Amino acid sequence: MTKMLGVLVALVLGFVAVGTAGAQTFPNRPLRIVMGFGPGGFADITMRLLGQKLTEITGQQVVIENRPSAGGMIAAAAVSSTAPDGYTLFVLSSAVTIAQSLLKTMPFDPRTAFAPVSTAAYFDLLILTKGDSPLRSIEDVLALARTDPAKFNIGTVVPGSTQNVTAELLRSVTSIPMTIVPYRSTPEVMTALIRGDIQIAVDSYAALKAPIDAGQVRAVAGTGDVRSPRLPDVPTLKEKGINAEVVGWNALVVPAATPPETVALLNRHINTAVATPEFRQRMLDFGTLAKGSTPEEMRARIVADIDKWAAVIKQAGIEPR
Repeated sequence: MTKMLGVLVALVLGFVAVGTAGAQTFPNRPLRIVMGFGPGGFADITMRLLGQKLTEITGQQVVIENRPSAGGMIAAAAVSSTAPDGYTLFVLSSAVTIAQSLLKTMPFDPRTAFAPVSTAAYFDLLILTKGDSPLRSIEDVLALARTDPAKFNIGTVVPGSTQNVTAELLRSVTSIPMTIVPYRSTPEVMTALIRGDIQIAVDSYAALKAPIDAGQVRAVAGTGDVRSPRLPDVPTLKEKGINAEVVGWNALVVPAATPPETVALLNRHINTAVATPEFRQRMLDFGTLAKGSTPEEMRARIVADIDKWAAVIKQAGIEPR
């Protein structure tokens, strides 16, 4: 009996040791971060910087995979069904919480399809015109839009993105039926704006810092609750009496069945990366706030934003498509 008990204890301790060792060695191969946006945009910039830091912290290569399509819905659905081992992460953005009310059907439920890991950055958006455009203020923009709305085009990245829904919201609250033109990536939006295919664009300072600084494009308004620290002379829409306030965020999630201990390790690594002075400064340089979270805080953010955007979209009279 004593010998049998000893064997059982040894087996239990062995299983615990193996499990602990497995957790401690994670990750032991490259990680993959998938996003539903093209290269050059804010999410892409943020995740490439974060990926570099995670590589330094974990000693494993972090591969960034851009899969722009259908507002990221296809990429999200694909990741939600991958092996729940923590090696494939998805960039969940505020756009997904918006899409929950904007789309009639979604291929997944953001509240249940993923295990939240951590937020990474918060950002507002800008209303931009061409650098040499006579449209030098949001008042100029709306005045021209009212003269011939059908020929006044707003450029954004993919349908369902935070940028795209911000344009929808601006169109709704101003009651000007402007035409929204979606593009696959931010560089395509910028090219269209400079070429004159669109009259204004909606995007982030992070994504368009270089052309803004070079004077190729001009910010005429911001969507945040306060002015951007990098553009203190640019007023917010709220200041101008336009109720289209938008603050977006990007975060990382994994498939729902991922073991809690793996989620905890990823959360620790991501928060360590986000807290580094280098990452925080780079985000600040892009007019962005670097901010990690616990998985629980992130889950609460997802639920709260779904409720918030459902109310905004209903009040704005935007019909689900």
